[in-house]
Amino acid sequence: MSKEKPSIPKGTRDFGPAVVARRNYIFGVIRRTFEKYGYLPLETPAMEQLSVLTGKYGDEGDQLIFKILNSGDFLAKTKSEDIEQGHKHLTRKISEKALRYDLTVPFARFVVMNRNEITFPFKRYQIQPVWRADRPQKGRYREFYQCDADVVGTNSLLCEAEIVQMIDGALTDLGLTDFTIKINHRGVLAGIAEAIGEKGREGDICVAIDKLDKIGRDGVRKELLERGITEAAVGKLEPLYDLNGTNEEKLAQLQTILGATAEGERGLNDLHQVWQYLQGLQSRALMAENPSGEPRLMLDVTLARGLSYYTGCIFEVKVNNVSMGSISGGGRYDNLTGMFGLPGVSGVGFSFGVDRIYDVLEELQLFPESSQQSTTALIVQFDKASEMYALPVLQQLRDAGISAELYPEPAKLKKQMGYADQKNIPYVILIGSEEMASGKLKLRDMKQGEQQDLTVADIISKLMQ
Repeated sequence: MSKEKPSIPKGTRDFGPAVVARRNYIFGVIRRTFEKYGYLPLETPAMEQLSVLTGKYGDEGDQLIFKILNSGDFLAKTKSEDIEQGHKHLTRKISEKALRYDLTVPFARFVVMNRNEITFPFKRYQIQPVWRADRPQKGRYREFYQCDADVVGTNSLLCEAEIVQMIDGALTDLGLTDFTIKINHRGVLAGIAEAIGEKGREGDICVAIDKLDKIGRDGVRKELLERGITEAAVGKLEPLYDLNGTNEEKLAQLQTILGATAEGERGLNDLHQVWQYLQGLQSRALMAENPSGEPRLMLDVTLARGLSYYTGCIFEVKVNNVSMGSISGGGRYDNLTGMFGLPGVSGVGFSFGVDRIYDVLEELQLFPESSQQSTTALIVQFDKASEMYALPVLQQLRDAGISAELYPEPAKLKKQMGYADQKNIPYVILIGSEEMASGKLKLRDMKQGEQQDLTVADIISKLMQ
Protein backbone atom coordinates (compact mmCIF):
# COMPACT_ATOMS: atom_id res chain seq x y z
CA MET A 1 0.00 0.00 0.00
CA SER A 2 1.52 3.28 -1.14
CA LYS A 3 1.79 6.13 1.31
CA GLU A 4 -0.26 9.23 0.51
CA LYS A 5 1.67 12.48 0.41
CA PRO A 6 0.11 14.84 2.98
CA SER A 7 -1.44 18.03 1.62
CA ILE A 8 -4.11 20.63 2.36
CA PRO A 9 -6.77 22.09 0.04
CA LYS A 10 -5.73 25.03 -2.13
CA GLY A 11 -6.61 28.35 -0.59
CA THR A 12 -6.12 27.09 2.98
CA ARG A 13 -3.08 27.30 5.23
CA ASP A 14 -1.51 25.84 8.35
CA PHE A 15 -0.43 28.38 10.95
CA GLY A 16 2.63 27.65 13.09
CA PRO A 17 3.11 29.12 16.58
CA ALA A 18 4.92 32.27 15.35
CA VAL A 19 2.17 33.05 12.85
CA VAL A 20 -0.61 32.35 15.35
CA ALA A 21 1.08 34.70 17.83
CA ARG A 22 1.13 37.46 15.21
CA ARG A 23 -2.49 36.81 14.28
CA ASN A 24 -3.47 36.97 17.93
CA TYR A 25 -1.72 40.34 18.13
CA ILE A 26 -3.95 41.61 15.30
CA PHE A 27 -7.05 40.11 16.91
CA GLY A 28 -6.15 41.75 20.21
CA VAL A 29 -5.81 45.23 18.71
CA ILE A 30 -9.08 44.90 16.82
CA ARG A 31 -10.93 43.38 19.79
CA ARG A 32 -9.85 46.24 22.06
CA THR A 33 -11.03 48.74 19.46
CA PHE A 34 -14.46 47.10 19.18
CA GLU A 35 -14.91 46.94 22.94
CA LYS A 36 -13.88 50.60 23.32
CA TYR A 37 -17.01 51.48 21.31
CA GLY A 38 -19.35 49.24 23.31
CA TYR A 39 -19.51 46.17 21.04
CA LEU A 40 -20.10 42.74 22.63
CA PRO A 41 -18.63 39.39 21.46
CA LEU A 42 -20.75 36.83 19.59
CA GLU A 43 -20.13 33.47 17.89
CA THR A 44 -22.29 31.54 15.40
CA PRO A 45 -21.88 28.01 13.93
CA ALA A 46 -19.43 27.34 11.11
CA MET A 47 -22.30 25.89 9.08
CA GLU A 48 -25.70 27.42 8.33
CA GLN A 49 -28.78 26.21 6.53
CA LEU A 50 -28.12 26.72 2.83
CA SER A 51 -31.45 28.53 2.53
CA VAL A 52 -30.22 31.11 5.07
CA LEU A 53 -27.23 32.03 2.89
CA THR A 54 -28.53 31.85 -0.68
CA GLY A 55 -29.96 34.97 -2.24
CA LYS A 56 -28.08 37.31 0.10
CA TYR A 57 -24.89 37.87 -1.91
CA GLY A 58 -26.11 38.14 -5.50
CA ASP A 59 -25.67 35.49 -8.19
CA GLU A 60 -21.87 35.71 -8.14
CA GLY A 61 -21.77 35.34 -4.35
CA ASP A 62 -24.12 32.34 -4.39
CA GLN A 63 -21.68 30.53 -6.68
CA LEU A 64 -18.92 30.97 -4.09
CA ILE A 65 -20.79 29.35 -1.19
CA PHE A 66 -19.25 26.04 -0.08
CA LYS A 67 -22.15 23.55 0.03
CA ILE A 68 -22.08 20.53 2.36
CA LEU A 69 -23.42 17.22 1.06
CA ASN A 70 -26.20 15.68 3.13
CA SER A 71 -25.06 12.90 5.45
CA GLY A 72 -25.33 9.28 4.32
CA ASP A 73 -26.67 8.52 0.86
CA PHE A 74 -27.12 12.09 -0.37
CA LEU A 75 -28.48 10.81 -3.69
CA ALA A 76 -31.28 8.83 -2.08
CA LYS A 77 -33.95 11.48 -2.75
CA THR A 78 -32.81 12.38 -6.25
CA LYS A 79 -34.07 11.22 -9.60
CA SER A 80 -32.57 11.34 -13.08
CA GLU A 81 -34.73 14.37 -13.94
CA ASP A 82 -33.18 16.28 -11.02
CA ILE A 83 -29.80 16.04 -12.73
CA GLU A 84 -31.33 17.06 -16.06
CA GLN A 85 -32.72 20.25 -14.47
CA GLY A 86 -29.21 21.51 -13.73
CA HIS A 87 -26.86 22.00 -10.81
CA LYS A 88 -28.92 24.65 -9.00
CA HIS A 89 -31.93 22.38 -8.76
CA LEU A 90 -29.79 19.35 -7.88
CA THR A 91 -27.90 21.22 -5.15
CA ARG A 92 -31.13 21.82 -3.22
CA LYS A 93 -31.78 18.08 -3.28
CA ILE A 94 -28.38 16.90 -2.05
CA SER A 95 -27.25 19.78 0.18
CA GLU A 96 -29.19 21.38 3.03
CA LYS A 97 -26.25 23.05 4.77
CA ALA A 98 -23.29 25.24 3.80
CA LEU A 99 -20.22 26.84 5.33
CA ARG A 100 -20.83 30.48 6.19
CA TYR A 101 -19.79 32.93 3.48
CA ASP A 102 -19.50 35.91 5.83
CA LEU A 103 -20.47 36.87 9.38
CA THR A 104 -23.14 39.46 8.60
CA VAL A 105 -25.92 37.18 7.35
CA PRO A 106 -25.50 34.72 10.26
CA PHE A 107 -25.63 37.74 12.57
CA ALA A 108 -28.91 38.88 11.02
CA ARG A 109 -30.28 35.37 11.45
CA PHE A 110 -29.19 35.42 15.11
CA VAL A 111 -30.91 38.76 15.70
CA VAL A 112 -34.19 37.48 14.28
CA MET A 113 -34.07 34.24 16.28
CA ASN A 114 -33.19 36.06 19.53
CA ARG A 115 -35.09 39.33 19.08
CA ASN A 116 -36.98 38.89 22.35
CA GLU A 117 -33.82 38.37 24.41
CA ILE A 118 -31.47 41.06 23.10
CA THR A 119 -31.56 44.79 23.81
CA PHE A 120 -31.73 47.20 20.86
CA PRO A 121 -29.70 48.94 19.61
CA PHE A 122 -27.61 45.76 19.68
CA LYS A 123 -23.87 46.05 19.08
CA ARG A 124 -21.84 42.95 18.49
CA TYR A 125 -18.42 41.99 17.21
CA GLN A 126 -17.48 38.58 15.85
CA ILE A 127 -14.06 37.11 15.07
CA GLN A 128 -14.40 33.78 13.25
CA PRO A 129 -13.38 32.06 9.99
CA VAL A 130 -15.50 32.16 6.83
CA TRP A 131 -15.25 30.15 3.61
CA ARG A 132 -15.54 31.11 -0.05
CA ALA A 133 -15.09 28.87 -3.11
CA ASP A 134 -13.01 31.55 -4.82
CA ARG A 135 -9.91 31.16 -7.00
CA PRO A 136 -6.94 31.33 -4.62
CA GLN A 137 -4.38 34.11 -5.22
CA LYS A 138 -2.24 36.51 -3.22
CA GLY A 139 -4.38 38.03 -0.49
CA ARG A 140 -7.39 35.87 -1.36
CA TYR A 141 -8.00 32.57 0.40
CA ARG A 142 -10.79 30.02 0.56
CA GLU A 143 -10.69 29.94 4.35
CA PHE A 144 -9.98 33.16 6.17
CA TYR A 145 -10.91 35.07 9.30
CA GLN A 146 -13.17 38.08 9.42
CA CYS A 147 -13.51 40.53 12.27
CA ASP A 148 -16.97 42.09 12.10
CA ALA A 149 -18.60 44.85 14.09
CA ASP A 150 -22.32 45.50 13.52
CA VAL A 151 -25.07 47.45 15.24
CA VAL A 152 -28.76 46.88 14.55
CA GLY A 153 -31.88 48.62 15.78
CA THR A 154 -31.02 52.23 15.01
CA ASN A 155 -31.04 54.47 11.94
CA SER A 156 -28.57 56.94 13.46
CA LEU A 157 -25.70 57.88 11.18
CA LEU A 158 -23.57 58.28 14.30
CA CYS A 159 -22.96 54.55 13.81
CA GLU A 160 -21.42 55.19 10.39
CA ALA A 161 -19.21 57.92 11.84
CA GLU A 162 -18.05 55.59 14.60
CA ILE A 163 -17.22 52.92 12.02
CA VAL A 164 -14.87 55.40 10.37
CA GLN A 165 -13.39 56.08 13.82
CA MET A 166 -12.95 52.37 14.60
CA ILE A 167 -11.27 51.64 11.26
CA ASP A 168 -8.91 54.59 11.66
CA GLY A 169 -8.14 53.73 15.28
CA ALA A 170 -7.47 50.02 14.77
CA LEU A 171 -5.25 50.47 11.71
CA THR A 172 -3.32 53.28 13.40
CA ASP A 173 -2.78 51.09 16.48
CA LEU A 174 -1.44 48.37 14.15
CA GLY A 175 1.19 50.81 12.92
CA LEU A 176 -0.27 51.62 9.50
CA THR A 177 0.25 55.21 8.37
CA ASP A 178 -0.82 55.25 4.70
CA PHE A 179 -4.35 54.02 4.11
CA THR A 180 -7.58 55.36 2.65
CA ILE A 181 -11.10 54.82 3.98
CA LYS A 182 -13.38 55.14 0.96
CA ILE A 183 -17.03 56.00 1.53
CA ASN A 184 -20.03 56.21 -0.78
CA HIS A 185 -23.80 55.71 -0.56
CA ARG A 186 -26.10 53.37 -2.46
CA GLY A 187 -28.56 56.27 -2.75
CA VAL A 188 -25.90 58.21 -4.66
CA LEU A 189 -25.47 55.26 -7.01
CA ALA A 190 -29.24 54.97 -7.48
CA GLY A 191 -29.37 58.72 -8.12
CA ILE A 192 -26.63 58.39 -10.73
CA ALA A 193 -28.64 55.70 -12.53
CA GLU A 194 -31.71 57.91 -12.54
CA ALA A 195 -29.79 61.03 -13.58
CA ILE A 196 -28.35 59.32 -16.69
CA GLY A 197 -31.75 57.94 -17.71
CA GLU A 198 -31.26 54.37 -16.50
CA LYS A 199 -33.41 54.36 -13.35
CA GLY A 200 -33.45 50.99 -11.62
CA ARG A 201 -30.32 49.81 -13.43
CA GLU A 202 -27.93 50.73 -10.63
CA GLY A 203 -27.21 47.04 -10.07
CA ASP A 204 -25.66 46.64 -13.54
CA ILE A 205 -23.95 50.02 -13.25
CA CYS A 206 -22.54 49.15 -9.81
CA VAL A 207 -21.11 45.82 -10.93
CA ALA A 208 -19.30 47.53 -13.81
CA ILE A 209 -17.95 50.65 -12.12
CA ASP A 210 -16.82 48.61 -9.13
CA LYS A 211 -14.13 47.29 -11.52
CA LEU A 212 -12.86 50.74 -12.52
CA ASP A 213 -9.49 50.31 -10.79
CA LYS A 214 -8.96 46.90 -12.42
CA ILE A 215 -10.13 47.40 -16.02
CA GLY A 216 -10.06 51.18 -16.49
CA ARG A 217 -12.61 53.46 -18.12
CA ASP A 218 -12.57 51.68 -21.47
CA GLY A 219 -13.20 48.35 -19.77
CA VAL A 220 -16.06 49.79 -17.72
CA ARG A 221 -17.54 51.40 -20.82
CA LYS A 222 -17.41 48.10 -22.70
CA GLU A 223 -19.02 46.18 -19.83
CA LEU A 224 -21.78 48.77 -19.39
CA LEU A 225 -22.64 48.55 -23.09
CA GLU A 226 -22.63 44.74 -22.89
CA ARG A 227 -25.06 44.98 -19.98
CA GLY A 228 -27.47 47.01 -22.10
CA ILE A 229 -26.75 50.50 -20.80
CA THR A 230 -27.25 52.96 -23.67
CA GLU A 231 -24.38 54.79 -25.33
CA ALA A 232 -25.83 58.13 -24.24
CA ALA A 233 -26.12 57.01 -20.61
CA VAL A 234 -22.56 55.69 -20.57
CA GLY A 235 -21.35 59.04 -21.86
CA LYS A 236 -23.17 60.86 -19.05
CA LEU A 237 -21.19 58.83 -16.49
CA GLU A 238 -17.85 60.28 -17.60
CA PRO A 239 -17.95 63.47 -15.48
CA LEU A 240 -18.38 61.37 -12.34
CA TYR A 241 -14.94 59.84 -12.81
CA ASP A 242 -13.38 63.31 -12.71
CA LEU A 243 -14.80 64.70 -9.46
CA ASN A 244 -12.03 66.59 -7.70
CA GLY A 245 -11.26 68.80 -4.75
CA THR A 246 -11.97 68.17 -1.09
CA ASN A 247 -14.66 65.77 0.08
CA GLU A 248 -16.96 68.73 0.77
CA GLU A 249 -16.34 70.08 -2.74
CA LYS A 250 -17.12 66.69 -4.25
CA LEU A 251 -20.39 66.57 -2.32
CA ALA A 252 -21.26 70.03 -3.65
CA GLN A 253 -20.53 68.92 -7.24
CA LEU A 254 -22.71 65.85 -6.74
CA GLN A 255 -25.50 68.05 -5.36
CA THR A 256 -25.63 69.80 -8.73
CA ILE A 257 -25.75 66.50 -10.63
CA LEU A 258 -28.08 64.50 -8.37
CA GLY A 259 -30.12 67.12 -6.51
CA ALA A 260 -33.22 66.45 -8.58
CA THR A 261 -33.32 62.72 -7.75
CA ALA A 262 -34.92 61.54 -4.51
CA GLU A 263 -32.45 58.71 -3.91
CA GLY A 264 -29.50 60.89 -4.78
CA GLU A 265 -30.70 63.57 -2.37
CA ARG A 266 -31.09 60.95 0.39
CA GLY A 267 -27.57 59.69 -0.17
CA LEU A 268 -26.02 63.14 -0.16
CA ASN A 269 -27.90 64.15 2.99
CA ASP A 270 -26.68 61.01 4.78
CA LEU A 271 -23.07 61.66 3.76
CA HIS A 272 -23.34 65.28 4.92
CA GLN A 273 -24.60 64.03 8.32
CA VAL A 274 -21.73 61.55 8.65
CA TRP A 275 -19.28 64.38 8.01
CA GLN A 276 -20.93 66.52 10.67
CA TYR A 277 -20.65 63.74 13.25
CA LEU A 278 -16.99 63.19 12.38
CA GLN A 279 -16.28 66.89 12.71
CA GLY A 280 -17.94 66.85 16.13
CA LEU A 281 -15.79 63.86 17.10
CA GLN A 282 -12.71 65.72 15.86
CA SER A 283 -11.90 62.68 13.77
CA ARG A 284 -8.32 62.21 12.60
CA ALA A 285 -9.71 60.65 9.42
CA LEU A 286 -10.81 64.12 8.24
CA MET A 287 -7.30 65.51 8.64
CA ALA A 288 -4.31 65.28 6.33
CA GLU A 289 -2.88 62.13 7.92
CA ASN A 290 -1.44 60.24 4.91
CA PRO A 291 2.06 60.86 3.48
CA SER A 292 0.35 62.17 0.33
CA GLY A 293 -1.11 65.01 2.38
CA GLU A 294 -4.64 63.73 1.76
CA PRO A 295 -7.17 62.96 4.51
CA ARG A 296 -7.69 59.28 5.24
CA LEU A 297 -11.43 59.50 4.57
CA MET A 298 -12.27 59.94 0.89
CA LEU A 299 -15.61 60.20 -0.90
CA ASP A 300 -15.43 57.86 -3.91
CA VAL A 301 -18.51 57.76 -6.16
CA THR A 302 -17.03 54.81 -8.08
CA LEU A 303 -17.16 52.69 -4.91
CA ALA A 304 -19.98 50.23 -5.50
CA ARG A 305 -19.71 47.18 -3.28
CA GLY A 306 -21.50 44.35 -4.99
CA LEU A 307 -23.31 42.76 -2.06
CA SER A 308 -26.99 43.17 -2.73
CA TYR A 309 -28.06 43.94 0.84
CA TYR A 310 -26.36 47.33 1.24
CA THR A 311 -28.88 50.18 1.15
CA GLY A 312 -27.09 53.20 2.64
CA CYS A 313 -23.48 54.23 3.29
CA ILE A 314 -20.81 51.83 2.05
CA PHE A 315 -17.14 51.60 3.07
CA GLU A 316 -13.93 50.11 1.73
CA VAL A 317 -10.36 50.44 2.99
CA LYS A 318 -7.17 50.28 0.94
CA VAL A 319 -3.55 50.38 2.12
CA ASN A 320 -1.78 52.65 -0.34
CA ASN A 321 1.84 51.55 -0.03
CA VAL A 322 1.20 47.82 -0.54
CA SER A 323 -0.11 45.96 -3.59
CA MET A 324 -3.15 44.38 -1.95
CA GLY A 325 -6.92 44.42 -2.31
CA SER A 326 -9.20 46.03 0.24
CA ILE A 327 -8.53 45.08 3.87
CA SER A 328 -11.89 46.22 5.24
CA GLY A 329 -15.37 47.05 4.01
CA GLY A 330 -19.02 47.23 4.94
CA GLY A 331 -22.11 49.38 4.95
CA ARG A 332 -25.75 49.81 6.00
CA TYR A 333 -28.21 47.03 5.23
CA ASP A 334 -31.66 48.24 6.27
CA ASN A 335 -33.53 45.31 4.73
CA LEU A 336 -31.38 42.35 5.77
CA THR A 337 -33.34 41.12 8.81
CA GLY A 338 -36.53 41.53 6.77
CA MET A 339 -35.37 38.53 4.74
CA PHE A 340 -35.80 36.47 7.92
CA GLY A 341 -39.21 37.80 8.89
CA LEU A 342 -38.21 40.83 10.97
CA PRO A 343 -38.77 43.95 8.85
CA GLY A 344 -37.95 47.49 9.91
CA VAL A 345 -34.68 46.75 11.73
CA SER A 346 -31.85 48.84 10.36
CA GLY A 347 -28.28 47.66 10.63
CA VAL A 348 -24.80 48.84 9.72
CA GLY A 349 -21.44 47.17 10.08
CA PHE A 350 -18.07 46.40 8.62
CA SER A 351 -15.45 43.69 8.50
CA PHE A 352 -11.66 43.55 8.79
CA GLY A 353 -9.91 41.01 6.54
CA VAL A 354 -7.36 39.69 9.03
CA ASP A 355 -5.41 37.57 6.55
CA ARG A 356 -4.85 40.54 4.28
CA ILE A 357 -3.94 42.75 7.23
CA TYR A 358 -1.41 40.11 8.28
CA ASP A 359 0.19 40.12 4.82
CA VAL A 360 0.31 43.92 4.84
CA LEU A 361 1.96 44.10 8.29
CA GLU A 362 4.45 41.42 7.30
CA GLU A 363 5.39 43.16 4.07
CA LEU A 364 5.83 46.49 5.87
CA GLN A 365 7.64 44.80 8.80
CA LEU A 366 5.24 46.31 11.32
CA PHE A 367 4.89 43.38 13.72
CA PRO A 368 6.43 44.29 17.11
CA GLU A 369 8.94 41.84 18.56
CA SER A 370 6.62 41.28 21.52
CA SER A 371 3.96 39.81 19.21
CA GLN A 372 6.08 36.66 18.84
CA GLN A 373 6.99 36.36 22.52
CA SER A 374 5.11 33.69 24.43
CA THR A 375 7.57 32.93 27.24
CA THR A 376 9.17 35.64 29.36
CA ALA A 377 11.82 33.54 31.12
CA LEU A 378 13.53 30.22 30.48
CA ILE A 379 15.28 28.36 33.30
CA VAL A 380 18.21 26.32 32.02
CA GLN A 381 19.31 23.21 33.87
CA PHE A 382 22.61 21.37 34.05
CA ASP A 383 21.89 18.26 36.14
CA LYS A 384 19.32 16.60 38.38
CA ALA A 385 20.17 18.82 41.36
CA SER A 386 19.63 22.05 39.40
CA GLU A 387 16.42 20.64 37.96
CA MET A 388 14.94 19.93 41.40
CA TYR A 389 16.10 23.35 42.68
CA ALA A 390 14.46 25.02 39.65
CA LEU A 391 11.01 23.47 40.13
CA PRO A 392 9.81 25.69 43.02
CA VAL A 393 11.42 28.71 41.30
CA LEU A 394 9.44 27.91 38.15
CA GLN A 395 6.22 27.71 40.15
CA GLN A 396 6.91 31.02 41.94
CA LEU A 397 7.37 32.75 38.57
CA ARG A 398 4.13 31.34 37.23
CA ASP A 399 2.24 32.16 40.45
CA ALA A 400 3.38 35.76 39.97
CA GLY A 401 1.80 35.76 36.51
CA ILE A 402 5.10 35.50 34.61
CA SER A 403 5.12 33.07 31.69
CA ALA A 404 8.06 30.76 32.32
CA GLU A 405 9.37 27.36 31.36
CA LEU A 406 12.13 25.00 32.46
CA TYR A 407 14.17 23.31 29.75
CA PRO A 408 12.90 19.74 30.13
CA GLU A 409 16.24 17.90 30.24
CA PRO A 410 19.92 18.50 30.96
CA ALA A 411 21.68 19.71 27.81
CA LYS A 412 24.64 21.78 26.70
CA LEU A 413 24.25 25.45 27.53
CA LYS A 414 24.61 26.39 23.85
CA LYS A 415 21.62 24.24 22.94
CA GLN A 416 19.43 25.70 25.69
CA MET A 417 20.41 29.28 24.83
CA GLY A 418 19.67 28.54 21.17
CA TYR A 419 16.21 27.35 22.21
CA ALA A 420 15.63 30.67 23.98
CA ASP A 421 16.82 32.58 20.91
CA GLN A 422 14.57 30.69 18.52
CA LYS A 423 11.52 31.25 20.75
CA ASN A 424 12.36 34.93 21.23
CA ILE A 425 12.50 34.48 25.02
CA PRO A 426 13.87 37.73 26.48
CA TYR A 427 15.30 36.38 29.77
CA VAL A 428 17.21 33.26 30.77
CA ILE A 429 17.76 32.12 34.36
CA LEU A 430 20.87 30.01 35.03
CA ILE A 431 21.08 27.79 38.11
CA GLY A 432 24.39 26.11 38.82
CA SER A 433 26.03 24.85 42.03
CA GLU A 434 27.20 28.37 43.01
CA GLU A 435 23.73 29.81 42.49
CA MET A 436 22.12 27.07 44.58
CA ALA A 437 24.60 27.69 47.38
CA SER A 438 24.20 31.49 47.42
CA GLY A 439 20.48 31.70 46.65
CA LYS A 440 21.23 34.30 43.97
CA LEU A 441 20.45 33.16 40.45
CA LYS A 442 21.91 34.52 37.23
CA LEU A 443 19.37 36.46 35.16
CA ARG A 444 20.56 37.09 31.61
CA ASP A 445 18.92 39.72 29.40
CA MET A 446 19.08 38.08 25.97
CA LYS A 447 18.61 41.32 24.06
CA GLN A 448 21.11 43.47 25.95
CA GLY A 449 23.53 40.66 26.77
CA GLU A 450 23.70 41.79 30.40
CA GLN A 451 23.70 39.45 33.39
CA GLN A 452 22.79 40.01 37.05
CA ASP A 453 22.92 37.88 40.22
CA LEU A 454 19.48 38.22 41.87
CA THR A 455 17.26 36.45 44.38
CA VAL A 456 14.06 34.87 43.12
CA ALA A 457 12.06 37.74 44.68
CA ASP A 458 14.23 40.31 42.86
CA ILE A 459 13.87 38.42 39.57
CA ILE A 460 10.08 38.39 39.91
CA SER A 461 10.06 42.12 40.72
CA LYS A 462 12.21 42.92 37.69
CA LEU A 463 10.22 40.78 35.25
CA MET A 464 6.94 42.27 36.42
CA GLN A 465 8.06 45.84 35.67
